[in-house]
Amino acid sequence: MNQEHQQTPMRAIPMPSGCRSIPALGFGTAADPPVEPEIVRSAVVEAIEVGYRHFDTAALYNSEEALGEAIIEAINGGFVESREQLFITSKLWCSDAHPQHVLPALNKTLRNLQMDYIDLYLIHWPVSSKPGIHEYPIKKEDFLPMDIKSVWAAMEECYTLGLTKSIGVSNFSCKKLADVLAAAKIPPAVNQVEVNPCWQQQKLREFCKRNGVLVVGYSSLGSIGTFYGTNRVMESEVLKEIAKARGKTVAQVALRWGYEQGIGVVVKSYNKERMKQNLEIFDWSLSDDECRKISEIPQSRACLGKDYTSPYGPYKTTEELWDEEL
Repeated sequence: MNQEHQQTPMRAIPMPSGCRSIPALGFGTAADPPVEPEIVRSAVVEAIEVGYRHFDTAALYNSEEALGEAIIEAINGGFVESREQLFITSKLWCSDAHPQHVLPALNKTLRNLQMDYIDLYLIHWPVSSKPGIHEYPIKKEDFLPMDIKSVWAAMEECYTLGLTKSIGVSNFSCKKLADVLAAAKIPPAVNQVEVNPCWQQQKLREFCKRNGVLVVGYSSLGSIGTFYGTNRVMESEVLKEIAKARGKTVAQVALRWGYEQGIGVVVKSYNKERMKQNLEIFDWSLSDDECRKISEIPQSRACLGKDYTSPYGPYKTTEELWDEEL
């Protein structure tokens, strides 16, 4: 590898169940509003160049093809030696969350990425929808309860076949994760959920830790600009005060906090300078007093998941979707 391209050594977090470790900071490819594939492709190449090694995508994001092309370009450009040096996460969409559709959905993801395997495959949301209708938002009458036991068995088959090196879930409450754990022969390695200083998820993180499930946090900076985002993280007076005192950006303080919680963190910026800044969180630490101040920030969830509720069920309210974890 061309060493000059590796600006910041990437730390890794061990994953449970003997899976390979996951780079501590991941690069997100979900864009709202959507962007052209060329923008995603060039951003991913730049991200690899500056040191990112974990890339987060999903069938929903329409970024898998651009991500795959960018990785080939980055390898050819010498920014990384091989695909094996990267960690790729993708996700199963609700319309494919049926036992007979899981394996075909992963195979489609692999074709999009031009890869033989991914490192982590997640159930995107704890709900199914009518098969064959791949759309967002999902029509209220198209939601279906998920047969978690058989869907998880299909995820396990993907793992057994070597098409994904690990399997997990996303947006699962403690209760819904407990249902997976009860049914699983191979337990989920990861639960990817919203985590940031304004939604710290203490209860869920403790539950996951007790059960050997790694938490990976999305919306680590609040996802400003998206339809569900919040400016509460980047505008937090507590985080601003710490950032000013330490000569850091608010984003660096928020990301360092996540890293110190022992969770994986996914962050998205298509600005090369901010990409670099966001990586500069590994050679300093927050003081006990700074951590205490962050722990006292008022808490509220930004990504309520209202689009995954329906008057027809299975979840009629956000309280039911999150099992009161609001």
